[in-house]
Amino acid sequence: MKNNLKIILLAFCGGILGAWAFQALNSAEEIQHQAAMVTETKTPYNVNHYSSEDDGPSSYNAPFSFVEASEKSTPSVVFIKNFSGTDQRRYSIFDYFFGSGPTQRVSTGSGVIISKDGYIITNNHVIDRAETIEVVHQRRTYPAKLIGTDKNTDIAVLKIEADDLPAIKQGSSRDLRIGEWVIAVGNPFNLTSTVTAGIVSAKERQINILGGEFPLESFIQTDAPINPGNSGGALVNVKGELVGINTAILSRTGSYTGYGFAVPVDIAVKIANDLIEFGEVQKAIPGLDVVEITPELAEEMRLRDLDGVIVTHVIRNGGAEKAGLQRNDVITSIQGNNITGKGSFEEALSYHYPGDRIRINYIRNGERRSADLTLQNLEGGTGVLKREFYSSNLLGARLEAVNAIERDRLGIEYGIKITGMTRGYLRDLGLNNGFVLTQINGEPAKNPERIGKYLEEFSGRLRLEGVTPTGQTFMQSYNIR
Repeated sequence: MKNNLKIILLAFCGGILGAWAFQALNSAEEIQHQAAMVTETKTPYNVNHYSSEDDGPSSYNAPFSFVEASEKSTPSVVFIKNFSGTDQRRYSIFDYFFGSGPTQRVSTGSGVIISKDGYIITNNHVIDRAETIEVVHQRRTYPAKLIGTDKNTDIAVLKIEADDLPAIKQGSSRDLRIGEWVIAVGNPFNLTSTVTAGIVSAKERQINILGGEFPLESFIQTDAPINPGNSGGALVNVKGELVGINTAILSRTGSYTGYGFAVPVDIAVKIANDLIEFGEVQKAIPGLDVVEITPELAEEMRLRDLDGVIVTHVIRNGGAEKAGLQRNDVITSIQGNNITGKGSFEEALSYHYPGDRIRINYIRNGERRSADLTLQNLEGGTGVLKREFYSSNLLGARLEAVNAIERDRLGIEYGIKITGMTRGYLRDLGLNNGFVLTQINGEPAKNPERIGKYLEEFSGRLRLEGVTPTGQTFMQSYNIR
C-alpha cells in the first residue's frame, strides 16, 4: 500500500514538473518571436533603391533618406509675394478714419532658382496681375523683375539682382518613372521651406486647366501633398534634382485631397530659356490639330488600340500639309517616341524649335506610313519669332498681331487681338479679351502700335469691325468725344 502511494506521488510530481517545463519552453519561444518582431519593426525599410544589376524593387540593397534630397533642394526654393491693386469694395469716409479703408492685395507662392545670377522659374498664375513682386530667400527680400510669362504652360520667369545663389540641379522628367519617389518643396499657407513626399502616380496627364492659345498639358501627377502656396515650387527626385514645377491640385475644397500636378522640368526649362533669350516662347507648330482616340472613334475607324492621336484639321500651307498628312491620319510616333495620347503628342513637340525637321509615323486606312515634317513658327516661318504688341493703360489692354494659326482658324487675313484687359477705354466700348479687330473706320488693322495710338488719340465717329473668339463677326459704331 505504501509502495503504491509512493508511485502515485512520484507520478503526480513528474507530471507537474513536465507541464512546467513545457510551458517554460513555449514562453521562451514566444519571447524570442516577439523580440524578433520588435527588431523587424525597428529595421529601416529600404525604399526604391535598386542595385545596378536589377531594374526592379526586389533587390533593395541600401536605404535612402529624404533628408539628403531636402537639404539639396530646399535652399533653391524661394517665397514669392505678389502685390496687386486694392480691394474693389465700397468704402465710406468712416472706413478711412478708422483704418479700414482700401488695402493692397497680397498673394503668395513659390519659385525655384535656376541660375546663380538670379533667374527664378515659377507659375504664371502666381504673379498674374502683379503690380510689384518680391522674392524672399533665406530671410532676405529682393525686388523682382518679370522677364516673361507663358499662359500655355503656366510658366513665368523672374529676375532678382544677386550673385552666387544656390541654383537647383536639373534632373530629367523624361526619365522619371511611374512609382518613383518624389518630394514637393514650397511654401504652403505661407509656411516657408516645407517638404512633403509621395510617388509619381502618372505622367502625360491632361486636366484641362490651362489658358492661352495653345495650352500644353502633359503634367506629372503625384500624391506628394501640395497645397495653396506650393504653386511654382520644386518637385524633385530622391537625388534632390528638379523634375517638375508644382502647378495644380485636384480639389473641391482648395486644399490637398489626393493628387497634385507638376509641369515636367524638360518643358518648363525650355520655356524659361526661350523667355530669357528671346522674350517669347519659340513654339514649334506642326500645322495640324489632333484629338485623343476614344473607344468609339477606334471602333468607327477600325483601329486596333487607343494609342496615338487622330488628325482633325490640316492648316493651309503648314508643315503637315507639305508633308502630305491628311485628316483622319493616326499619328503613332514622333522621332521614334511612341504617342499614347494628346499629352505625349504635345510634349514630344514642345522640345523642338521652328525649323526642326522631325520624322512622324502614322496610319492611314490601316496602312503604316512615315513622313518628314518641318516645324514652323506661329507666323508660318522657320525663324526666331518676336511677337509685335502694344500695351496701353488708357485703352486698358495689350494689343498684339494675330498669328498665322489663329488667322487660319478665324478665316481672316490679318487682325489685332485684344488681350490682358483691365479697366479702360476698350472695356467701356463693350469689347472683351480675345476680340480681334480687323477694320477701324474702313482701314485694315495690322500694326498693334499704330492701331493703339490711333485709338488713344481719336475723337469723332468710330466704326470697329472684327471677330469674336468664337469666330462671329461684329461691327460697332461709337461717337467718341
